[in-house]
Amino acid sequence: MSDLIERALRSADDTDVVVMGDGVLGETGRVFTRLFDGARGIVVADGNTWAVAGEQVTASLRDAGVELAEPYVFPASPSVYAEYENVELLRELLGGQDVRAVVIGSGTLNDLVKKASDELGRRYMVVCTAASMDGYAAFGASVSVDGFKTTLTCRAPQGLIVDLPTLAEAPRRCTATGVGDLIEKIPAGADWILADELGIEPVDQGSWDLAQGRLRAAISDPQGLVDRNPGSFTALAEGLVLSGLSMQKYRISSRPASGAGHLFSHVWEMEHLGMEQDPPLTHGFKVGLGTLATLSLWQNVVDMDVEAIDTEAAVAAWRSREDTEAYVRSWFTGNMVEPAVKQTLDKYLTADQLRERIELIKAKWPAITARARAQLIPPEQAESILKGVGAFYHPQQVGLDRRRFKDTYLRCRMIRSRYTLPDTLFELGVLTEQVDRLFAPDGFWGRRPWTE
Repeated sequence: MSDLIERALRSADDTDVVVMGDGVLGETGRVFTRLFDGARGIVVADGNTWAVAGEQVTASLRDAGVELAEPYVFPASPSVYAEYENVELLRELLGGQDVRAVVIGSGTLNDLVKKASDELGRRYMVVCTAASMDGYAAFGASVSVDGFKTTLTCRAPQGLIVDLPTLAEAPRRCTATGVGDLIEKIPAGADWILADELGIEPVDQGSWDLAQGRLRAAISDPQGLVDRNPGSFTALAEGLVLSGLSMQKYRISSRPASGAGHLFSHVWEMEHLGMEQDPPLTHGFKVGLGTLATLSLWQNVVDMDVEAIDTEAAVAAWRSREDTEAYVRSWFTGNMVEPAVKQTLDKYLTADQLRERIELIKAKWPAITARARAQLIPPEQAESILKGVGAFYHPQQVGLDRRRFKDTYLRCRMIRSRYTLPDTLFELGVLTEQVDRLFAPDGFWGRRPWTE
């Protein structure tokens, strides 16, 4: 385990122990007794994660003298969904017993147990079974509430067991989705730089260092991950754990690890894209596509001449608050409408505020683009990494046609008040124009084949 993780734990508010290495499933009982001395335990899993580690984890807990309640195992299929109804189910189950949960695997299971335990005022621990996402150590849980995907406040696990051989033996698609989730930290960092330069959300250097410190190493060897090389999995696992710890440290939101690329994924998740598949389309696969979407947009605009933008024309074309609400409503249906309206209006600017913002963007653009260039990688490089690990790299691979994918560029900024590159381009009045460039014959998406 890296020194960076050890240092991060010394300042972490929630997580006290991370045990990462070979053959560490047997450490579960020791860690449980250290954290929850004298408490009863309950193992929560699904059919898949139980098959991977259920017997070993249970044996380790019993060997350590932990009294165990009957385990709760969700079915292997259909996959459990990260919706609040399942939080309530687990809260009722755990609340009826004086137990501390040990959840085995998956980001969804971890988020559900994380939120249910927090609502009961209890701590829990997690046994990671795949390098599939960065939420294991994260503060907050990504859960759908009344159909709208949101990050709910809750404490991170008090302990993590990260058995590297278990991660390496997970299905290849699990590793690919972890790379998809992690690689988005690159454009997410550029989005944070943008918000920092405009005085909207300053970069927290400690959180930044955790999210970005091992990022390039973690995604640098896609073939090694395919070949299940131990060193490659160590780097990926450390990158994912550190990303989670960065959110735990920042606490305000998932900003250190989530930018516009994640917003693409959240739109599609709220529309249940790929949920009918078996297994369902994963979060990381969608985030990987969101990463390509935002990297290609950044690639276009770092050379944009913002001084040529007519400020007064942009202000004259700006919608009123009432018209903005109507505009948002025209883009969404069902349970997505009201939350999208609220998130959009939370960052609404008056005409006078917009004028000031545009002038600030113009003044700060040289600094923004200089820092962004140092942070970003070409979308073609990200595409190659995603291809290399078996992740998706074209919208039609996940059932998105050109129109729906293109529209997501315009819609994603409306589902979160978080400020990202699409917000800047929208304020400048050039978002649609810049997106059109991507789909022109010589644009990033225009150069890729589409089956109509």
